This record gives sequence, C-alpha cells and structure tokens, in this order.
Amino acid sequence: MSYRSAATFAALLGLGRAASALGDFWMQSDFCARVKGASDKAPVIFENPETKKRTTHGTADGRKACLHHCLTYTATQAIVAGLGARALGIRLHPGAAAAALSLSFATHYAADRRVPGGILETLAKKTGKGAFHQLSDHGINGAFHLDASWHHGWETAAALIATVKATSR
Repeated sequence: MSYRSAATFAALLGLGRAASALGDFWMQSDFCARVKGASDKAPVIFENPETKKRTTHGTADGRKACLHHCLTYTATQAIVAGLGARALGIRLHPGAAAAALSLSFATHYAADRRVPGGILETLAKKTGKGAFHQLSDHGINGAFHLDASWHHGWETAAALIATVKATSR
C-alpha cells in the first residue's frame, strides 16, 4: 500500500467515523431508536413526547424503523464521505464507494434490529461477553459498547473497500 493509499484510507475512515456518529445520534429519530428492535414476541410501547399518545409496535414496525434509520445513517455517510473526499482532493471509484456503503448499511441493520437473540446478543454469548452485553450499571451499558465496536469494525472494512481504486483529483 502506498502512502497515498494509506492517507486516503485514514481520511475515509475519519470521515466515515464522524458520519457514523452523526447518523446514529443526530439523524436518528427517537421513534426509530426506540422501535427498531421491536418484535411480535417483544413489542415496544412508544409514547409520543408531544401528544403523550402511546402506541404498540411489533416486528413489521421494528423492521420499518430500523430500515428508516439505516437509510438515513447510510445517506449521512455518503454525504459526509463524498463531500469530505472532494474537499481533500480524493476521487472515489463509484463501485467501491457503493460497495462500502452497502456493507455499512447491511451490517448496521443486522446489529441495530436488536431483537431478543439478535446478532449482537448471540455473538456476545458465544464469545463469553454475554454478561457484559447485559451490563447496564456503574455508568456502563455493555450492549451499547458492543454495538459501537461492531460498527467501528465494519466502518474500518468499508473504508478499506472505499479506498480501492481511489485517485487524486
């Protein structure tokens, strides 16, 4: 890998990390954050903060909420990475950029559905991190940290993919 490729990777990783935080915490609605893990076996009751109306949501609503969140999350990544790369004089290959965004979208959806027995909970249990996944005390939320590290790992892979065939402007 050349220094230019390494610099491109580092820039794309930084842009992707910033976009991820924006997409996850600023762009995601409260509704999506609360309902995206809903299932028919573990429904979520959402109370609208303005109207105080309570609604119950199952699997279909959970999937829709997670899909909506992942679409806004990925769009945020595309905009931030695209504008940032342009400002830095990096020309991304469209196919590599699309593959990177697709990987980010798919892995984000897989983790964020958070249904009981979902991918993160299952991985945590199989790797001896089940108790940490359940931890929500002492100022620590284990599921949140495992979720974040999952996303960071896949963002790194996406940045590597996006670096492929990138050139200077």
